Amino acid sequence: MAYLDELKEKIYTPLNQKGVKILPKGNSLRLVKDMKIVMTITDRGDYVELSYEGKNYKYDKWYTKPEHLATVILRQFE
Repeated sequence: MAYLDELKEKIYTPLNQKGVKILPKGNSLRLVKDMKIVMTITDRGDYVELSYEGKNYKYDKWYTKPEHLATVILRQFE
């Protein structure tokens, strides 16, 4: 299973309960709340880039499994 698909599976229900929609676009996921993109997660091959509040964070796929990144993402919406 692709990294972003697995990640989406892990964050879908908790984010949906908070009113956040996940919109896939190409090799990225956009997290949208109140018609505003609040976070973008992009698959860049060997790493995943997370854009949040004007900052970019890079996570190496080898060290950061989807379940670990899901925890980081969900923490931002608590």
